[in-house]
Amino acid sequence: MGRRYMCDYCDRSFHDNLHNRKKHLNGVQHQRSKKAWYDLFRDSSEILAEEECKKLCRRFLQTGQCDFGPACRFSHMTAQDLDALKARVEGERRLKEEQSKQIPPCDVELWLEERAKKESTRSESAPVSEHPVYHLPAGWPPLCELPPSLHPPTAADRCDEEDLEWG
Repeated sequence: MGRRYMCDYCDRSFHDNLHNRKKHLNGVQHQRSKKAWYDLFRDSSEILAEEECKKLCRRFLQTGQCDFGPACRFSHMTAQDLDALKARVEGERRLKEEQSKQIPPCDVELWLEERAKKESTRSESAPVSEHPVYHLPAGWPPLCELPPSLHPPTAADRCDEEDLEWG
């Protein structure tokens, strides 16, 4: 019987060869199905901007139906639908603003200065022969619950490092 190609957008299968696949992928039905799929994931602000530019569909206003459906170049949204969409866009915008206020901007230079200060105080206070002290980050489980790959090195591990030869 041969291989069959299943199009996820159209829920259709057909005999898989170059001619059939190319014919299907360039077809109007596939293009409409693909556009309808991606329209499900569009941003509310994009939809609002697009709908505000369109004129109202007379046929949809008179009968409540349009033969063209989602492919219609006119808007099928009522005034209440547009108001609800505007409110949703405004709510999303406010939420983004609040989230951006909560996260402080990343200042690399400030972080580098603080790191240099910590390194200088550590080198002044600790003798050169001492090895660094490791602290687990806040919120981590106790050391006994961590996998061995996340355990800090022990004194025995440091002794082994001296004998290592690379290359």
